[in-house]
Amino acid sequence: MTAHAEQGVEDDDLTIPDLENVLLTGRLVERQRDRRTRECKYVVQGSTLDGGDAEVVVKFESCTGRLYVITAYLD
Repeated sequence: MTAHAEQGVEDDDLTIPDLENVLLTGRLVERQRDRRTRECKYVVQGSTLDGGDAEVVVKFESCTGRLYVITAYLD
């Protein structure tokens, strides 16, 4: 999780289990390309554990297969 994502999670009182729930049960709503790095980012929209709407933006690191949370926020 990036520092930007940690700040968004803290600002919106989200938890790691909330992010997991969005990613595991949500839906992919947009694919974006980073202007600077040209990497693909994905916007996943779903529900927090208490039923709130949230979005999580993630990217995959191709050489390691790791998933990075770029940001997260209540929708």
